[in-house]
Amino acid sequence: MSDSRLSLAARAQALHPGTSASASAPRSRGPWPGVALAAVLLAAAFAACSVNGYFVVVLAGVALLAICGVGLNLLLGLMGQVSFGHAAFYAIGAYAVAILTTQSGWNFWAAWALGAGVSAAAGALLALPALRVRGPGLAMVTIAFGFVIEQSAVEGGDLTGGQNGIMNVFGPALGSFADGERAIALVALATLAVALVLYSLVARGTWGAAMRAVRDSETASASIGVNALAVKTVAFAFSAALAGLAGGLFAPLQGMVTPGMFSFSQSILFVLVVMIGGAGSVAGPLVGAAVVGLLPELLAGLENLRLLCFGVLLLVVLWSAPDGVAGVAVALARRLFSRAPAKPAEAAAARDQDTVAAQSLEPLAIEARRALAAQGLSMTFDGVKAVSDLSFELPAARVTSLIGPNGAGKSTVLNMLSGFYRPQTGTRTLGGARLAGGGAFESARAGVARTYQTSQLFGSLSVLDNVALALTRGRLGALFGTTRMQGDAPRAEALALLRACGYHGDANAQAASLAHVDRRLVEIARALATRPAVLLLDEPAAGLSSEDKVRLGALLRAIADSGVAVGLVEHDMSLVMGVSDRIVVIDAGRFLAQGEPAAIRANNAVREAYLGTTNDDTLHALRPAHARTADGDAAREVLGVGNVTTGYGAAPVLHDVSVQVREGELVALLGANGAGKSTLMRALAGLHRPVAGGVTFDGRDLTRLDAAHIAALGVVLVPEGRQVFPELSVLDNLKLGAFPSGRLPRGELEARIESMFARYPRLRERQHRRAGLLSGGEQQMLAIARALMSKPRVLLLDEPSLGLAPKVIAELFASLDDLRRESPSMLLVDQMAAMALAIADRGYVLEEGRVSASGTAAELAADPKLSAAYLGGHADAGVPA
Repeated sequence: MSDSRLSLAARAQALHPGTSASASAPRSRGPWPGVALAAVLLAAAFAACSVNGYFVVVLAGVALLAICGVGLNLLLGLMGQVSFGHAAFYAIGAYAVAILTTQSGWNFWAAWALGAGVSAAAGALLALPALRVRGPGLAMVTIAFGFVIEQSAVEGGDLTGGQNGIMNVFGPALGSFADGERAIALVALATLAVALVLYSLVARGTWGAAMRAVRDSETASASIGVNALAVKTVAFAFSAALAGLAGGLFAPLQGMVTPGMFSFSQSILFVLVVMIGGAGSVAGPLVGAAVVGLLPELLAGLENLRLLCFGVLLLVVLWSAPDGVAGVAVALARRLFSRAPAKPAEAAAARDQDTVAAQSLEPLAIEARRALAAQGLSMTFDGVKAVSDLSFELPAARVTSLIGPNGAGKSTVLNMLSGFYRPQTGTRTLGGARLAGGGAFESARAGVARTYQTSQLFGSLSVLDNVALALTRGRLGALFGTTRMQGDAPRAEALALLRACGYHGDANAQAASLAHVDRRLVEIARALATRPAVLLLDEPAAGLSSEDKVRLGALLRAIADSGVAVGLVEHDMSLVMGVSDRIVVIDAGRFLAQGEPAAIRANNAVREAYLGTTNDDTLHALRPAHARTADGDAAREVLGVGNVTTGYGAAPVLHDVSVQVREGELVALLGANGAGKSTLMRALAGLHRPVAGGVTFDGRDLTRLDAAHIAALGVVLVPEGRQVFPELSVLDNLKLGAFPSGRLPRGELEARIESMFARYPRLRERQHRRAGLLSGGEQQMLAIARALMSKPRVLLLDEPSLGLAPKVIAELFASLDDLRRESPSMLLVDQMAAMALAIADRGYVLEEGRVSASGTAAELAADPKLSAAYLGGHADAGVPA
């Protein structure tokens, strides 16, 4: 470990003298679980030596089920991958022993080992295509593989014996101590003991942590250097090898093998073993095997009712204990022995100390200061240029922010820089060396780390394990090694990073249980654990309070001061302007400007990109002389928002927001990305329930109504991103739009459709085309027309111009201006502030979830607060004309 890293660990220890690295590590729950399992296995071995032959066979069968369960538990419990084809690997091991011992003269031990090896190889080969699909696709691939192996055994001729199988398969002998079924039972129990130990080592080590990480977030695991395909392949191979070992003992236990012994139902039985016992727990397969293997024997006296009782009991267990029997026991133990939460005073003191640590972050152990440069990056999706010929640099030891209006392509650029997207043209260089396009995990290993707009911690791992795993940078070491995860040195370093980044909570807490701000800090600490040369952050301030944003800004400056090149995508312009050394602006995927914050704030081209621009001709077209008078002030309120506060489980997104829409009025709701505009629209449409405050329509409270009821009353949302039904035709989309109106007479429905075609003639031409094949502008027309089919009283329009060409935007706003004069009231959210104000009567400006300005369209267009909301600071003028 480098001196700087030791110093960082020492700083964390000094700031938190009551917390040692070893104490912070999640240790095992003492020796008792292992002692209990060993006692059970020893008791089973003693029984195998003393009971009669029939019970020995039953005991051996339970052990074989448990061995297969341990292997499948690795796949299902750690990886979250379901295989319904494990009977195929079981069959490979059984047939290998049967063929080699009866036809080739091999001894059992050699044949058994080879059978397990062949099963492992088959599992690895199957994993390469199978694990590129997910969910039902993976299940179907494994089922098909099981059928292939079963049918191959049937068609195997002299080699497999066909339908008749292979007879007279003999097993191992343990000298004079035991032979026959007793020897097989003892070998099976010994194999089970070894399998449990190996599973425990894998689960506690880097490979087990990587498997859980891939299960929780394959995207985030790649960002810390984990090769997800390699991890999945190893898990599948190990699981298949254990099934092969069990199958190799099954053949001599039965004395024969036939294809019917390895049917699909056998695979289902293996899955039940894991599900009943408890996926992910060490003891789960043993408990599940005991239930599945012994329960039929206990119900044998019920004769014909045996299978029925067996099925009912299984259903009861699965319904009442979805985490399995072992899962229930673990949950009970955690409840009884859980640690007391930190006292408020202690937590406050830790927070103060961590703030100091974040502001004085010592240099990270990066290899060298290196800049990340992008040259000519381009990316196209479905024929649309998301990014075009973009070049810029992220210098070392500097904070460089990438900003641009909604839909500018910032997330696409970030994904290309971090290796998640392979650019169609252009290159990336780090410290002058070209980065290969092999994938995100290779970029992470090269020194490019990142965080995500929506936090993607590994929820099933502890906070400390999240960071400790990242310290490996994807180089996981030995399959059964545990020191990289459980050793004192890596855990001390992980703890030091957490404390230096400002995380003051319990390092052993499950990451899934963290508060929002803590998730942000832990994710940054995890990214820094890869010792990156470049750190890319995607909206790290989203959902944070003003106080937390101040701490975040100090942390980002400290990271840059340590030598790391920081690339920041963020919509909070106050944070961007306050923390950045340089800002790069893009618009519609193209480079627009770069410079220091003050220069960017004063750049007219940047202000026009954020606020939009209208020339005199456009203003004349959109502002008929009779349409903008003060008479609307006397109109009655149709939609009222009173002191609404709401969020998504973290800090509130909206704070005491009040908005009013009057009869026949168009109101513009403006603000930077992340200000809370879409959240307010979702709350008005009933898709998100406010925490406090109220929403009324014609005096009726909407806060307790669901979205369908609100739409039926006449408040209809046109969502961001259009969200047409892509597999349905244009005509069917329109028909569904009339659904909130109830069952319409055929003539009325056709009349409404005809009116939409008259409003948007291009939809008539494409009425029988699938909506997903329309252009972006045509889809937006369809989304608005679909909403109008229900004849709404209030139309909520969320970013209708997003992603559209300038000419199409002008046509769209002209149609909205025509529409507003026909009767419905409208609340419009749009990134093109100038265009929105050109057709609006009044408007509101949201900034960090609060209304910062309101007034008539003309007043807002000249209000400096509008520019400040988009670009931070205090602009000298309002909307550019």
